[in-house]
Amino acid sequence: MDEALLRSLTPGVLAILVRRGADFAAAEDAVQDALVQAVRVWPADPPRDAKGWLVTVAWHRFLDGARADASRRRREDLVDGEPAPGPAPGVDDTLQLYFLCAHPSLTPASAVALTLRAVGGLTTRQIADAYLVPEATMAQRISRAKRTVSGVRFTRPGDVATVLRVLYLVFNEGYSGDIDLAGEAIRLTRRLAAAVDHPEAAGLLALMLLHHARRGARTASDGSLVPLAEQDRGRWDTALITEGVGILQAALALDRLGEFQAQAAIAALHADAPTAEETDWVQIVEWYDELTRLTDSPVVRLNRAVAVGEADGPRAGLAALAELDASLPRHTAVAAYLHERDGDTTTAARLYAEAARAAPNLAERDHLTRQAARLNTRRHP
Repeated sequence: MDEALLRSLTPGVLAILVRRGADFAAAEDAVQDALVQAVRVWPADPPRDAKGWLVTVAWHRFLDGARADASRRRREDLVDGEPAPGPAPGVDDTLQLYFLCAHPSLTPASAVALTLRAVGGLTTRQIADAYLVPEATMAQRISRAKRTVSGVRFTRPGDVATVLRVLYLVFNEGYSGDIDLAGEAIRLTRRLAAAVDHPEAAGLLALMLLHHARRGARTASDGSLVPLAEQDRGRWDTALITEGVGILQAALALDRLGEFQAQAAIAALHADAPTAEETDWVQIVEWYDELTRLTDSPVVRLNRAVAVGEADGPRAGLAALAELDASLPRHTAVAAYLHERDGDTTTAARLYAEAARAAPNLAERDHLTRQAARLNTRRHP
């Protein structure tokens, strides 16, 4: 069973059901039932047209549920009819579905969470980690969002800002998490930037391209993480960097600065440095100041503390870090790095080990564990 094929077809099938009149929650349940049926049937009898098969089966499931639920009889009468078997339209509905999930009846935070869960394929835990909230809190938020849109006809799409936020979080999960969604996020952001006159759409696309350009250098052959300062810059994709910088410059020229443009400017400064030692940290701190003004995000402030430590010395970085909540994810890892740069290897080793225990993924945990071991070996050869 090709699970990747099923995952890729799901957004389009869901969008077709929604367009034909199914409310979102019922459509999602119907598609899930169709996927279960596919897992059972396809190994012995694979269909000639996978998407058409899923659309037909999912539509049957939706109609069965509608007939069994009296409150849905009116919506059943409004639909045009069951789609005929055969090839489904070869239209990419994913971006349209992002807009539909960003429904005006939802708060931006709820719309983002619902879209990530229903369309992006992320788990509730992954979404909770992205939002820095407990998994139970995010589960409740998603459940409330589903109840809110249950029975709502999706005729009013949401706003661009919410869709951009979803695409940004999907890219981040695909870039650093366990699910490879980065390429899909870039593809959809390209389409969005071409379709709307929105500087932040261009800013987000530039940010994605600049980060993606370094992806091949982020891990060693054994899968271990390679910090930015140690990456082989010859492995960076110069074509993506050139494209990203060009898109960013055009967006900045419009003088409508937003957070994605500011993040892309920081990424561009890293990409522009021939070596780690030649990085313009002073200008990076200035961009983090702009980003803090735009977002007041604790994660931005954490990254700013690292930049301050590079520009003004590790003690200045530690002073900036002291202003932040110590429970912030990766706070301990940043503290370890700054203490090491300040020469306090004993404290740094302890903090690296502590950070490793709280790491969000295996690769990061192994990296931090090796950092602690390296310092301990230096102290106790």
